[in-house]
Order: sequence, then C-alpha cells, then structure tokens
Amino acid sequence: MGAPDDGHCGPYRLLSPLGAGGFGAVHLALDPEGRTVAVKVLHPHVAADGTALARLAREVEAMRRVRSPHVAELLDASLDGDRPYLATRYVQGRPLGAVVAADGPVAGDDLVRLARGLAEALAAIHAAGVVHRDLKPANVICEGGEPVVIDFGIACLLDSAAVTASGAVLGTPGYLAPEVLEGGGAGPEADVFAFAATLAHAATGRHPYGTGPASAVGYRVVHHDPDLDDVPSWLEPLLRECLARDPADRPTAALLPLRLGAPEPGVRAVRAGGGVPEAEVRAVRAGGGVPEPGVRAVRAGGGAPEAAVHEASAAGVQGLSTREWRPGRRVRPATFPSEARERRRAVLHRRWVVGTGLFTALAAATAKHPLPEVSLLLLTLYGSAMLVDGGVALFARRNRGRAILDLSCAAGVVALWVALAAFFSPLTLGLALGTVVLVLVVILLSS
Repeated sequence: MGAPDDGHCGPYRLLSPLGAGGFGAVHLALDPEGRTVAVKVLHPHVAADGTALARLAREVEAMRRVRSPHVAELLDASLDGDRPYLATRYVQGRPLGAVVAADGPVAGDDLVRLARGLAEALAAIHAAGVVHRDLKPANVICEGGEPVVIDFGIACLLDSAAVTASGAVLGTPGYLAPEVLEGGGAGPEADVFAFAATLAHAATGRHPYGTGPASAVGYRVVHHDPDLDDVPSWLEPLLRECLARDPADRPTAALLPLRLGAPEPGVRAVRAGGGVPEAEVRAVRAGGGVPEPGVRAVRAGGGAPEAAVHEASAAGVQGLSTREWRPGRRVRPATFPSEARERRRAVLHRRWVVGTGLFTALAAATAKHPLPEVSLLLLTLYGSAMLVDGGVALFARRNRGRAILDLSCAAGVVALWVALAAFFSPLTLGLALGTVVLVLVVILLSS
C-alpha cells in the first residue's frame, strides 16, 4: 500500500516513505502539532483480516503503556476504516544490521551501551505485558550511539492464517527461538532468545546460526550451538544462557539489565552505607563476584531481595537517554490523543478563567466611580459563572482542582478590583482598559 492519494492518513501528513514490511508501509509524517512520527499504514490484506486486527487491538492498550528511551513507543492507532494505521515515535538513525554491515562488529563501550539499551528496552516491553515477537537487527535503530527498539507488539499481526497465507514472513531465520520453529508460541522467552542472537550478530558481525536457506538455518537453531567465538568474555556467558534451547533455562528480561550492570525498571543505584538494608540486592561484577565499589542495585521502595543474585558488568551504572528529531522545536513527552485533549482542555480553561478575571477586575474598577451599578454587575456575573463552573466540576466529579481554581479566581478578582479602585484614578484605569481592548482586537484580527 502506498501513501493515500491526499497525502494524509488520519490526522497525520505523510512526508516520505521509510520502508515496507509484511504488515504495512512506513511513512515519515507530521502530527497536527508539527512533530515527526512514523506512521505505519497496514497493507490491504492485513486491513481485511479481522482476526489480525482484533488481536492487534487487544495489544494496543498494553503497547501504549511501554515507556523507555530505548523503545519507539506507540503514540496513536486507528484500526477502523479502510486504512488502519499505527503511529510511533520517529527515530532518526540506522538499523543495527546496516551499522554492522557498513562499520563492522560493535565493540568496546559501544557494545556495552548497545547491550544495556536493548536489555532495558526488552525489560520495559515485557513489564507492560507485551511480547515483541520479531526482535532482530533490522528492528533496532542506532540513534546517537544508543539503541532504540521499533515495531514491538506489531508482529502479532503475522500470527493469523490469512496474513501468512498472503506471503508474509513469520520471522527472520536465526532470530526465532527453537520453540517457535517447532510450532510453539512466541512468548517472552522467545524475545530473550532474539535479544541474545541480535547482540551476538552485533558483537561478531556474523549471524549466530549462519546463513543459507531458512530451513537450514532453522535446523541449526534447533540442533546446533550458536557461533559465539568472537563474543567478548564479559558477554558470552549471558548470551549462551539466553540462547538455551529450553525456554525455562533462559533468564527473564527483567534480570537482563542487572546482569549487564544497569538497573532494571524500578531499581535505583545507591551508595553503600547510605542507610539501605544490606538485605537488598547487590549488583556484582561479571565473572568476578565482586560488588561494584560503593554501589549496589536496590529495588525502589525497599522491597525484598531478588531470589537469585546475578552478576553485572564492571563498567558500573550509567544513565541512558535517546533523542527524537524534531525540526526547530524541542521534543515534548509523547501523549495519547485522549490525554492530549484533556491536558489541552485544562490549559485552555485555566487561561480563560484567569484572563477573563483580570479583564473583569480592570473593567469593574474603571466603572466603579462613574457607574457603580455596572461595576457590581460585572463582578456578580463573573462570580456567578465561576460558582456554576466550580459546582459542575464538583458534582460531576471531574476535577476538584478545577473547582478550587474557579473559586480562587472569583475571590482574587474581588480583591484586585478593590486594590485597583483604591490606588488608581478612573482616567488611568480607563486608559489601561482601552489598551487591553485594543490589543485583544489586534490579536483577533491577526489570527
């Protein structure tokens, strides 16, 4: 499916194609606020598959809860109509596979950052109850030296018979876990397997199970050991565990950051001796069993220690972040359409209440001496409006803060009215009121 004829998909303006896959075409687009996003327009055979769309719809809400700088989070989705689409954060960078092909294996500190970033991304995805199902070098974008995982949760589309019958591929040979190749489901353990295979490819420049026909690669995955000859010694034991044929022998995604020396979600790094009980979990050096000097990983909230203590790398804990490219403007945290509407409504209400209050106080103070009845009428109308609005907010149980704002502004207008009338002459107030009216007229005409 190409771009829609009018260059738009829902509220997004499509700028240029970024690529295409088994489930749809991806376009660089602008949202209504001018932010760059990646819009995935589903192929016709996917859009016509009710089973696939129903499965995706069930996962969309969970996918929206994923929050990590190493994940291109889902921003919006519309699965109704003739052109279903998903909008995700746009990540400007190169796929990991292209980086390895052009620059060779990833090594040193770059490999450490890659491993920790992928581990944190997978932990965040699984913590939200989502399984990626298609983690591979092509779905890892390198942005400013940091990895960002894309297309998480989307591969569930490829599980339906109608979609696979159309020619879509269920996965990439060499990155699918043995249980998936043998007809089992793609659970969290399969993502851990794909995580290790992706890192092995990055560290060696080779596919861990070789190349060739899909059937031959799949046979090696099920019956042979992976090629980890050139993987650094600090990483090789973890990858070997993650590539175990039995899913039960693989570590969970939540433990991967600890094993690599970065805290998992919900874990903070604290200095030893800082008043934290010694029963808390410690992160120790990979292979050496020696704690990082003065630092241990502690579960936020003072929870019980981890049942099994795992090793971490000697490089210590680092804070990681990624950036979203946005021409000429700073990036703001992504919000979903419903959240954005509520936030915008609250901002507009606050501006309206404060702005009209200031104008009412100035107009009432100006009219106090020549027209006292008009002055009292203005104050009464504004106060009544605030009481009604605050009462509606309270009885409708919308937002207690909104009612407090309304009542506070009503009282503030009266106080400001008294102060203005006491300290300024009617002429001065009249000139100020005229200036405000003139500015408002100019603003309205220019907009």
